[in-house]
Amino acid sequence: MNTPILSLIAIVSLIASADRVFSGENDLATIKAEIAKRHEEAVKRLQDWIGQVSIAAENRGYPEGAEYMAKLARDAGFQKATVINTDGKPGVFATLDAGAPKTVGLYFMYDVKQFDPAEWTSPPTEARIVDKLPLGKVMIGRGAVNQKGPEAAFLAALHAIRGAGKKMPVNLVMVAEGEEEIGSPHIPQLVRRPEVLTALKKSVGVFMPSATQDLDGIVTVNLGSKGVIELELVSSGEKWGRGPEKDIHSSLKAMVESPAWHLVKALDTLVSDDGNEIKIDNYPKPRPLSAEEKAMIESVSKVRSEAQAKKQFSVKRWINDLPWEQANERLESQPTVNIEGLVGGYTGPGGKTILPHRAVAKIDMRLVPDIKAADALAALKAHLAKRGFGDIEVKMTGGYDPTSTSADSALIKAQVASYKKFGIDPMLWPRNAGSYPGYVFTGEPLKLPAGHFGLGHGSGAHAPDEYYVIESANPKVQSFDGATMSFIQYLYELAK
Repeated sequence: MNTPILSLIAIVSLIASADRVFSGENDLATIKAEIAKRHEEAVKRLQDWIGQVSIAAENRGYPEGAEYMAKLARDAGFQKATVINTDGKPGVFATLDAGAPKTVGLYFMYDVKQFDPAEWTSPPTEARIVDKLPLGKVMIGRGAVNQKGPEAAFLAALHAIRGAGKKMPVNLVMVAEGEEEIGSPHIPQLVRRPEVLTALKKSVGVFMPSATQDLDGIVTVNLGSKGVIELELVSSGEKWGRGPEKDIHSSLKAMVESPAWHLVKALDTLVSDDGNEIKIDNYPKPRPLSAEEKAMIESVSKVRSEAQAKKQFSVKRWINDLPWEQANERLESQPTVNIEGLVGGYTGPGGKTILPHRAVAKIDMRLVPDIKAADALAALKAHLAKRGFGDIEVKMTGGYDPTSTSADSALIKAQVASYKKFGIDPMLWPRNAGSYPGYVFTGEPLKLPAGHFGLGHGSGAHAPDEYYVIESANPKVQSFDGATMSFIQYLYELAK
């Protein structure tokens, strides 16, 4: 007797579902037109943001950067956007309640890397749009791709939805920090505030807007990121008790020991003779690549261009002259100890015959799964002490553990589905070799999936002439408006 009623309910449900799909498709068409209409406004917003520089390492642009970030969020439709102070630089917590069934978390950074204008062909804070063959028109500026360009494209997506008179398909919770470029030392103070945790716990996951397309349009979906430790090793005559306590004449090296050489000898014990293998005593062991991860790397290596990668990175060979696939396996599986910079004594023009009393090595250590930042740091300190370098100061400035997210999570499945709507068959990749503080989302107490998403292309992060494509000359690579549309597609996909 209930069968006809149940069938009727099923039919009504099916019609309602079809209406929602049709409505969603109509929404997308209307919003796409709104994106084109607002193109100049969105590009100008990005240029203005690049002009508002915040550099944590130089204590430059604070608290203005956080206040600017909060204003950008409010302008884009977030009802609440609060600047939250930490023991370091302030962050921003923002919420957009659309009354939707699902909530999505966002991770933003508003800080950028340092720069030397003399190394750039275009002023790094002016965000000029220039022709860059064969890419098309690109915006050159510090933060253009890392990370303000993709983030501005996401904000443009929100402006377009509202401008088209459409309702947001999901609710949003944003966490924005101003210390990502120094290792995010205070992000736990931001994310673990009760009101922030409560809001994030309602989300299906957290993503960071990114420009994921290679020069040939290929897209990989990262299932995690390496962790990192940023630190300084400081050798000084004062701490050592054997070198000078101030710079002295270099002729005295015949009877006075050198803190600079002391540091060099210490650094040499950290790695193999070729500098490519970590030799720190009792260093945590990395987890070997799984068969599934190896299969991902094999698939991607067959499609991604090795020649293009070498050109992009300005290198001629990989470590140990490894073939492409094995080089990628090493990239994904191995922790690293890298010297970012060596500072000591006189570095001006010509020579200056001194014996410096102090030398500093700026180091970053990339971490893979099963290596925690605290364990790696402890091993380094114990190693130096055991090898006779206990006087060398180890100053960790920031860092965090690696992250991993399941390919079966709704967050990642929606990414794959969204890319396919653009005619792109994305490939899964074990983890980004770079780092971001996703551990605060994937670890306790939230244990959420987290990742990166967004079409478009840019390059030069941390380097001179960083750029983000605004008008693409390559049909396989999306322009700024296409990147904006990719975020629209993703939000609707997440809402399903």
